[in-house]
Amino acid sequence: MLNNTNTTKTPVYFIPGLAAGKEIFEYISLPEELYEVLVIEWVIPEKKETIKQYAKRMAELVKQPKSILIGVSFGGVIAQEMSEFLDLKKLIIISSIKSKNEIPPKMRIFKTIPAYRLIPPSFLENTKNMVKYGLGIKSKNKIELYQNYLSVKNTQYLKWAIKQMVGWDRVIEVKNVIHIHGDKDPVFPVDRIKNCIIVPGGTHIMLIVKFKWLNENLPKIMEGCYK
Repeated sequence: MLNNTNTTKTPVYFIPGLAAGKEIFEYISLPEELYEVLVIEWVIPEKKETIKQYAKRMAELVKQPKSILIGVSFGGVIAQEMSEFLDLKKLIIISSIKSKNEIPPKMRIFKTIPAYRLIPPSFLENTKNMVKYGLGIKSKNKIELYQNYLSVKNTQYLKWAIKQMVGWDRVIEVKNVIHIHGDKDPVFPVDRIKNCIIVPGGTHIMLIVKFKWLNENLPKIMEGCYK
């Protein structure tokens, strides 16, 4: 049972995955009497901006102390970097990773061989390519469905984000991060993920295919009464 004796709503900030917009959270519904839900949308990175510099700018968009910050996929990486500049009540990541040790080898190789630099803008701007090759989604119906949520097509942002994702060098995990992960995630296979809440049948797009599980359990997780 949820317990929140404070009449003030707890701010919950969501950060979408790479290239995704706020629409990705359309199926997520939290108790309105307990939470104020806000979405932080991607800002365009400056040239040669480091991930920490970017995270500091993004952290300025969190206006209230003791907020809950929830990041999805690459948004989870950014959320962890943002947490160093914030006083959070809870930090939660979904379908993401906690350190470079959880990055799969097939993705890490792009740090050694930075082929992403050669990706033409036309490829990045084609959301079908992003879904099929970036998220490992093969089903035609799911490709068409997820395309609708990839609204950030700025190539400067996309190349920067891909570089930061494959080259993330965090070794020491952020303390007290709560990690929710699907056991069918093709992007970040669960066998490399440690210390997480496993969602049976959850894929990398759990926000869509497992939103009922999230709507039921996120409040419990945020209030510390999930079992």
